[in-house]
This record gives sequence, C-alpha cells and structure tokens, in this order.
Amino acid sequence: MKKIHLAVIVVFSILFIGSASYGLLYMYVNQPALPSKVQVGGWQIGGVNRSEALLGLDERLKKLGDWPVTLEVDEPSLTLNMTAIEAGAEYSADDFRAAVHELEEGNVWERAYARYHFAEEWPLEQRYNNQSLRTRLSPEWEKETFGTPADAVRRITSNDKVQYIPEKGVRRIAWDELEARLLAKLPHDFTVLDNANTPASLLIQLPLYTQQPEVTVESLRKEGIERKIIQFSTGLGNSTEGRIHNVSAAAQSVNGMILEPGGMFDYEKIIRHAEKEYGFREAPVIVRGRLTPGIGGGICQVSSTVYNAALLTGLDIVERRNHSIPVKYLPKGLDATFASGAINFRFKNNTGKSLLILAEVKNHQLTVKFFGTFPENVSYALESHTIETLSAPVKYVSSNVLPDGAQQVLQNGQPGYIVETVRIKKVDGKVVESKTISRDTYKAQDRLIARSGHSSLPDPQEPSVVEDGVSDTKQP
Repeated sequence: MKKIHLAVIVVFSILFIGSASYGLLYMYVNQPALPSKVQVGGWQIGGVNRSEALLGLDERLKKLGDWPVTLEVDEPSLTLNMTAIEAGAEYSADDFRAAVHELEEGNVWERAYARYHFAEEWPLEQRYNNQSLRTRLSPEWEKETFGTPADAVRRITSNDKVQYIPEKGVRRIAWDELEARLLAKLPHDFTVLDNANTPASLLIQLPLYTQQPEVTVESLRKEGIERKIIQFSTGLGNSTEGRIHNVSAAAQSVNGMILEPGGMFDYEKIIRHAEKEYGFREAPVIVRGRLTPGIGGGICQVSSTVYNAALLTGLDIVERRNHSIPVKYLPKGLDATFASGAINFRFKNNTGKSLLILAEVKNHQLTVKFFGTFPENVSYALESHTIETLSAPVKYVSSNVLPDGAQQVLQNGQPGYIVETVRIKKVDGKVVESKTISRDTYKAQDRLIARSGHSSLPDPQEPSVVEDGVSDTKQP
C-alpha cells in the first residue's frame, strides 16, 4: 500500500510541475510587450506593447518618408521642394515586423523559441529608387530648364575661308552623383526624429555636367576640310532658260557634298536626286552625235566641270567618257558625259581627308570648288592635244527631184578628232610627273549629199543613248 501511495504522489507531483511549467511557458510567450533592450534603427522600443510598437513604427517610417528635401540650382536660380519619398528614398523594417509576427503565430513552442531568440538590435532598411524623381526631372524638363545643345557649324566665307562656329554645350543632371548626395544626406535611422520637432529641409545642390553635342569644332576639324584646294569654272554661253535650270539643278545637288576619305563621287546618284528634288526641263541633248530636243540637256556641264576640278586635285578617276561630239564650254579631252543607265562619271577621294564640294551657278557661269587637305606646294596642270583629225565621211542619198547629174548638200559634215590629255604634276613649281590620263575619240559627222539616180545603203543604227539628258528625246 505504501508503494502505491508513493507512486500516486509522484505522478501528481509530475503533473503539477508540468502544469506549472506549461503555465509559466504560456505566460512567457503571451507577453504583450516586446523583450527588453530591443531597438529598431536606434529607436528604443524594448518592453513596449507589440501592437503599439508596430503602430509607432508606421508613424516613424512615415515621418522619415515625409522629411523635406530641397534641390537647389544656381543658374537658372530655382529650388525644387519634395519629400524624401519623392526624392527616391524607401524606408522599411520588414525583418523586425516578421520577427514580431513570429511572436504571435505558431504553437507555443515555436513562439517561445522566437521570443527567446528575439534580437535586441534591428536595422532600419533603406533603399533608393530614383524613378519618380527621374519622371519629375525628365529629359523634357532638362531641355526646358537648361536648353538644348547646338552643333558646331563649319561655314565658308565669301572669300573662301573656312570658319567654325563653336558648339554649344548644355547642362544635364549627373544622376549617379545626385544619388550619392541624397544617400549621404537622407536620414539613415530614427534617431533624427528624437532631435527635431520640426525637421529642417535637407539642402542638396543639384549636380550637373555639361553635355556636348555630337558635332563639335574638334570633330569638324578632324574631317580635314582646311582650305580651298581648287576652283574651276565654265561659262553657260547662250544657254536656253531650260538648260540653265538643268545645270543649276545638278549643281544644287552637288553643292555641300562631303566625300569621306576613300568615298566615291557617283554622278548617277546625284542626277537621280536632282531629278526628284528639282525636276529637269527641255533643252538640247545628244543622240547619235547630233543635238536633239530632249529633257535634262546641260547636266553634263556639271559633271565636266567637276571632272576638271578632280583632275586638278590629282584624284583617281574611276569612270569617265568624253562626249561623242565636242562641247563648247571646254577644250576637247576635258569633258565628261553622262547617259542614264549607260554612261556614268565617278571618282574616288584619295586625299586621305574629307572633301567638301561646292557648286553654284551665278552670273551665267558654273563654278565648282573643292575644300579639304592638300599640300600647298603641289599643283596640277592639264594639256590636251589633237593628235589626229578624222575626215567627215560623205554619204549619198537618191533624189527624185534633182535633174540628172545634179547634187545638193543636205548636211555639212564635221571632222572628228582623236585627243590625248596629259596631267602634269608640279612640286614647288617643278615638274615631277607627266601622265597621259585619257585618249578620246570624237566621231566625225557625216557630210550628207543628195543626187539624182543614186542611193546608198544606210549604216546600221547604233542604240539610241541620250547623252547630256535623262529621258526620251523629241525627234525634230
């Protein structure tokens, strides 16, 4: 009996101790207050009711977010007022919140573990996101406040000097520096709230840098357009109004062109541009060696004038042909014809620097100028020589109206020519090179005679190529 009585006492003692222990544990985990010595971002909060602590945390986070920030700009003088949140600051204490919730969630053992291991110091989490500030101080705002950059400009004076108008840089926000300044001055914890009843605005000078435009004086100078290299002119003589228009249209499409080093001058592209932008008018063109009414007559005066300027600059001629008949505005051997889709004029810029081409029709004269980099002690001269004159063939056709044995000249023939052109290079005024650059043939024009009772078979007709024009011709 004594043994049974002792066992009962032991069991009841164990139950009592267990109940008491569980009760103490239950009271431990259900304490409404936070553990002592707890602080969040320097805010002493140990022993404070959990609910009150979370409400106080929200209030303090809001005060930090509402902290006034002023961005200052000296020129133009302006201030930008905003809150820390609007400036991009983000404050939170998510780890602390999660730890507080663990004190209230789970079984008693989990909550007891969370309370026992509850840290005494919790950091205030600070992040920065400038998206809202970038929206406010947008590129449009920057343009309105500080202006827009202006490219440097190269201009050619009336006396053919190269001048530069400097670029204009503008200020823009240095965002990385602004973020660094904001992070350095924005509150990092709650201690600032204990020392200020009315928070003073954080003054931050808006950091700026100078944005340069893409085109600067330096970048223009690097192109190497230093001076006028050559000028060459041809007269328009008694050109019709339509021909003058065509020459002017082609010249305008050439004017201002910049050939990069190694770049190709392609006259067909220029003519396509001129036709699209300005259109061409009726003026004489060349078909089968004869002047014939057509569209675009005169455009070869531009190609020929540019050709001479290119020769006098020592450039590499890639493609060029002479007219089928001599032209009035240049000596034989110095012209360059053009026919859409058949004959082109091209040359390559081998100066090693960019080449600026200006072309203008003024005072009944076409003038072409090249500007670039070229040795001042080097010059070129051109000499053309007729090495053979070709007799005009005589062609006879029958006539039913002429008396027997009579004949009549219907068309005077014109002799043809074989011309050789030499380019002479001089350095310091002394000839260092003499080079034949072309050997051109200008076809003789038939002398056409009608006489009674005689006929001759017509020569096979060559394909109709419209020289010095762009479209179908009108036969007379």
